[in-house]
Amino acid sequence: MDARPDPAQELLLPAVEIETAPQPVRAVIWLHGLGADGHDFEPIVDEFDRRRLPPTRFVLPHAPLRPVTINAGYVMPAWYDILSLDFSDRREDAEGVRQSARQIEALIARENARGIEDRHIVLAGFSQGGAIALHAGLRHPRRLAGILALSTYLPLAATLTAEAAAANRDVPLFMAHGHDDPVVPCELGQRSGEMLRAQGYPVQWHTYPIEHSVSMEEIRDIETWLDKVLADPAASTAA
Repeated sequence: MDARPDPAQELLLPAVEIETAPQPVRAVIWLHGLGADGHDFEPIVDEFDRRRLPPTRFVLPHAPLRPVTINAGYVMPAWYDILSLDFSDRREDAEGVRQSARQIEALIARENARGIEDRHIVLAGFSQGGAIALHAGLRHPRRLAGILALSTYLPLAATLTAEAAAANRDVPLFMAHGHDDPVVPCELGQRSGEMLRAQGYPVQWHTYPIEHSVSMEEIRDIETWLDKVLADPAASTAA
């Protein structure tokens, strides 16, 4: 008997799961920011009006622990290392980004195995998590329902043209940022959105009078967007 571990299982991250109703038919995989964990966005999910969504499973994974250079090498939950706060410095942790993307692919595959197709899955994330949602989602080989990227930017931008998946060239993209963000400058997020638009991606861009956080107005806008991208076509036809 082959006792070797299943590589896909080894990639699976522990996660908090919230189901809006029994037998979910949609999924949202939502990635937290640097130093947080999967519990960070539980309160946000609780703010959504569950009656507006099809039965949906929110999967909130915990990032692996790794040393973070800008924090003096302190080990914390992180999707990749951050080598510098100067975002013009292109010394990005490419392997960390790609390793996290592989872990997100494993979470998508698990949702597939539980009966939810890629076209009914949203990748979402805040800050570092949003960067991974953008990186993984735009390269995912099958069409997703949408990508939600909050207070973030596009990592490994120089490789996107060569690596972008044709299936997600027109995937709905919701990007949002606080005007006064002192952590990830709003201008950086805006430049990422403009770059994606220049490549033909349908970016829906929002800004809010906040810092590195999520506001109630933003939550309501996200809820409306999720309601649209996760909608049941049969239900809207019947209506």
